[in-house]
Amino acid sequence: MEVILLKELRGRGGEGDVINVARGFANNYLFRQGYAVKATPGNLKQLEQKRNNIQKREEVRLADANKLAEQLEGTTVNIMAQVGEEGQLFGSVTAPMIAEAIAEQFDLEIDRRRVELGKPIKAVGTYQVPVGFYRDIKATVNVVVTGDTVEDAEANAEAAEDAVVEALEEAVGEEGAEIAIAEAEAEATE
Repeated sequence: MEVILLKELRGRGGEGDVINVARGFANNYLFRQGYAVKATPGNLKQLEQKRNNIQKREEVRLADANKLAEQLEGTTVNIMAQVGEEGQLFGSVTAPMIAEAIAEQFDLEIDRRRVELGKPIKAVGTYQVPVGFYRDIKATVNVVVTGDTVEDAEANAEAAEDAVVEALEEAVGEEGAEIAIAEAEAEATE
């Protein structure tokens, strides 16, 4: 069945493209989600009239995608995760985590579905991850996964606790700090 795409359909085409798809796919997905309309003679005639506008929008999309790809190409994204022995992660680093890290570190919003990770990252190291922007425009980002071992995390928590106790002792004296700590522990157990 021939359809006219109203917006980009990854791997199939972009706005204004006429493509052949299975009838069920067209009826159950493309038409219902607003991705396409049936390629009738009337719709094809309307498409010809809209070609100029579609071409201008396509040029803007391609320019924006190229600009983003140039900004991200070869950059390094750092992700901190908890690790156990031998560098194995507790859990894994996923595409949404990478997209979130890009947003935080480079102030660029990337759709998590555009991060082409394949399998989740389960070990500490450096990985090259392609990020798609529009059609075939991609940038390769270096993802550096570093980790805190459980022991390091516990040591950091103890150091933070010691710093809080020292600050309390300086502010209210040693006796006042002991009282404040005892009250906080009592509230925590309630």
